[in-house]
Amino acid sequence: MRYDSMKQLIKLAGREKSKVGEIVLAVEAEQEGESPDTIRGQMVISWEVMKQSLEKGVTDDIQSVSGLSGGDGKLFFSRIPKYIGQDISMTVARALGVAEVNAAMGRIVACPTAGSCGIVPAAMTLAQAKLNVKEENIITALFTAAGIGIICSTKASISGAEGGCQAECGVAAAMAAGALTELAGGSPTMIGHSVALCLSNMLGLVCDPVAGLVEVPCVLRNAGGLMQAILAAELALSGIKSRIPVDEVIDAMREVGEALPESLRETALGGLANTPTGNRYRKRVG
Repeated sequence: MRYDSMKQLIKLAGREKSKVGEIVLAVEAEQEGESPDTIRGQMVISWEVMKQSLEKGVTDDIQSVSGLSGGDGKLFFSRIPKYIGQDISMTVARALGVAEVNAAMGRIVACPTAGSCGIVPAAMTLAQAKLNVKEENIITALFTAAGIGIICSTKASISGAEGGCQAECGVAAAMAAGALTELAGGSPTMIGHSVALCLSNMLGLVCDPVAGLVEVPCVLRNAGGLMQAILAAELALSGIKSRIPVDEVIDAMREVGEALPESLRETALGGLANTPTGNRYRKRVG
């Protein structure tokens, strides 16, 4: 088996009457020449690291060396929200916290990148809290997320330097949206729509790290990406469809990324990085 597009992956899952994550696992095992149990065991290790960073991010007093990030995850975790439910608020806090662990040089799983590492793990904790999802299903859903990330990386990019933050937080959000859709019982076709809807909502997001560090606005974009993932999953699960096929949306993301000027692709020369305050931070940190 193999897949090079979301259409092929969705078709394989339908033909085999399997979850998307199970197809991704089977293909990975075949390509690596390892048993499915071995590949699954590797994902279990990654999930354990994710859980550690999820906990650390909302309980420890984290500060980056630059002083530009740290403590927001813990702060948000302890507050009483005004407009969103407590469960969503705590999930947002976890996304922030994991990104802060990364900024403070802690141990995280790049998912798909270090700068977007908080979105998928936090989304998985929401599924556990709301749906009482078993650990084994979380692992399968992480393979679903991985398959989406693989397709985006081959058809477009997961690099901010190549495609802007749409390629990092945008793809991470799409991965989370697909995983959340599957965990809630959504079909492979619904997963495709959730990915398309999520990426459509994040199309064109630039990469403009202040002082060239993966902190501002990167940490807070993990929170924003998480919310887009939850929204996209809910839209797809309700039966709402993307008018543009998912693979065409991914192709559009590549086209948009290529069209972004160099100043908006991780060079810290434009966007928020080039504001007066952004430049002051650059001089202070540099």
